Parts: sequence; C-alpha cells; structure tokens
Amino acid sequence: MIHHAMSEISKAHHFNTLSSPYGAPLAASLPEELLPFTVRLVRNKEDLNKAVEIRHAAYARHLPMFAETLKTAETDDAEKGVVILLAESKLDGSPLGTMRIQTNQYQPLCLEQSIDLPEWLKSRSLAEATRLGVTNEKGGRLVTTVLFKAYYQYCLQTDVEWMVVTARAPVDRTYDRLLFNDVFPDAGYIPIHHVGNLPHRVMSFNVNTAKDRWTQVKHPLLGFMCSTFHPDIDLSSQRQPCTPSMTLSTFPLGDAMLPM
Repeated sequence: MIHHAMSEISKAHHFNTLSSPYGAPLAASLPEELLPFTVRLVRNKEDLNKAVEIRHAAYARHLPMFAETLKTAETDDAEKGVVILLAESKLDGSPLGTMRIQTNQYQPLCLEQSIDLPEWLKSRSLAEATRLGVTNEKGGRLVTTVLFKAYYQYCLQTDVEWMVVTARAPVDRTYDRLLFNDVFPDAGYIPIHHVGNLPHRVMSFNVNTAKDRWTQVKHPLLGFMCSTFHPDIDLSSQRQPCTPSMTLSTFPLGDAMLPM
C-alpha cells in the first residue's frame, strides 16, 4: 500500500516547491526562533512510513477501533492537491507528528463525502487539515502548535482563502480559541465519513483576516504565528540538514499551546 501510494505521489508531482512566506527583508526583521525538531513535507516512502507510524499511534490512544484502519498509507495520501507534514526530532530523526493537508484545487475535500458545503464556502479556495497525529511524549503540544503554524503558512503560500477542519469534542474547543467558526451553526456535531462516522463540528477560518482578528483579541499565539521566523518549518520539497540543536524554542508552555 505504501509503495503504491509513493508511486502515485511521484506521478502526481504534487510536491510543489514553495518559497518561504517571509521574503529576505521580512525574515531579517523578525526575531528567529529555533525548534528542537523540523517540520517539512513528506516526499518519499521513508517519510510516509514515519507519518503513518505516528498517525496510527496517535489515533490508537483515543480511537483504537478506527486506528486499525490507519496502519498503512491511505489512497488520499497520494491524491493531487495533497501534502503531508512530518515533524522530526533534530536529535535522532525520529517522527514526532504529522498532518495531511488537502486543497480543493483538483477535487472536493474529504469532508464533502459527508456534507454539502454552503455555496459561499464551496466556491472559495479551501484547505482541509486531516489525520493530525502527535507523539505522546513531552513536547507534543509544541509539535501540534508548530504543525498548525505550518498549515497556516502553507495556506498563505498557496493563496488558500479558507482553512476547514472537522473537530470532535473536546478538540473543537481548541479551534474555538483559534477563532474558527462553525460552518453549520445550528447543526452541532455531524457524523463524518473519513473519521469513522464519528460526530464532528465542521469549522472554517479565513486565512487572510487571521492576523487582524488575532490582533484585535490580543491572541496569545499572535507573536508565535505572525511575528516570529521559524527556519525549522520548511515547506519546500528540498530537505534541509537535520542536526541536533541546543537552541530550543523559548515559546512558553502555557495555555496558548494547542493541546494534544
């Protein structure tokens, strides 16, 4: 399954090389913060193996029956318009987290197997985050937060207007705090096919207005998301050297972090 998926990935050529969201002058003006891990795009079989390993382990902790379906790569991993993020330790290269991002450039989002999006949203450029998985070790909350920043940056770089997620309780409260809104305010939790038909809220987030909205409410993640340069987030297809670093993130381990 994994070999087939990587063959299809190669054929699709969907790993576009993306430039940094920070131009050279802007990057130079922002404070730089190094992380104890890197986040980059999956680009080969070895990378995909790591992502699948973390994905299965993370879901097994909370949804063991559904996790049985995630022991191998999925067909969606190789679709056009899909990229997979992989967080790896700088110390030993071990996988720490993963997230799959699908845009609607080539086909409807996975969540559209379960619901019809309203026309005002369906007609826009969208990116859905799925299969978020993070190690259960110390630092998992930081990994989750950085994966979200990479998701946000990816949307900025590819001109995606709206981030869309499906969130089960209590994870949905995290997206509330990030200022995501319900796509169907009166529908509550809706069974979603690609997450085992479990009830989820369908939530959306306007990418282009994010900084202004976070600024207005003095959001604790504003500086981390918009005013800090993290060179360890690499959304190009060119792998960067992964070497141990003694300079870790100074971002406070407080409530601003996204939970596991």
